[in-house]
Amino acid sequence: MSQLEVVFLGNNFERLLLGLWVSVRVALISMGVSLVLGTLLGLLMTVRNRVVWFLTRTYVETLRLLPQLVLLFVVFFEAAKVTGVDIPGEAAAIIVFSAWGTAELGDLVRGAVESVPAHQRESAAALGLSPGQIQTRVVLPQAVRQLVPLTVNLTTRMIKTTPLIYFIGVTEVLAVARQVIDANRFSHPDAALWVYGVVFILYFLVCWAISLVARRLERTLAL
Repeated sequence: MSQLEVVFLGNNFERLLLGLWVSVRVALISMGVSLVLGTLLGLLMTVRNRVVWFLTRTYVETLRLLPQLVLLFVVFFEAAKVTGVDIPGEAAAIIVFSAWGTAELGDLVRGAVESVPAHQRESAAALGLSPGQIQTRVVLPQAVRQLVPLTVNLTTRMIKTTPLIYFIGVTEVLAVARQVIDANRFSHPDAALWVYGVVFILYFLVCWAISLVARRLERTLAL
């Protein structure tokens, strides 16, 4: 049990919490951007136009196929060379995660919107609702109920993917954990298991809290 002491030596635990906050901050800001842009993208993907369909599908599939680490390197290193603007690591991470989240969420929104039965749209149109009213009053409320658990899943995936930002110089929780282990490798040679165990618990608590909020939101929407 003495190996666990390394987590609470000096300000190690505080540093771990600060590193966790970096991970959560990047993920939540990115998800906030993705919710807005992904909803617009998803609605655009339902437009019956071949050019629009091709462009949106190309964007979604490209962002899905390219590894996030490659995108991070492109934005952080190559974009700075092309534009001459030095993009901070955290800003580059938010750009990449927002672009990825927009692609993922856009396809989820498209699927949720298209799953609403056609007869409901037809009934709403027969009652005199405009296309905009049909979307906002009939389609989107039903789509949102389906999207809540899917959005939570994407958020937790994004949080668990944030350790990649270490490679562009952003110190998140796993980077701090490695620093703590390296700094105490002689005095606490077997501390790695305990340090990573604490990181696992921190990740679990964050994702669990997000799940609880989502469940409450689902119950509210079901009323």
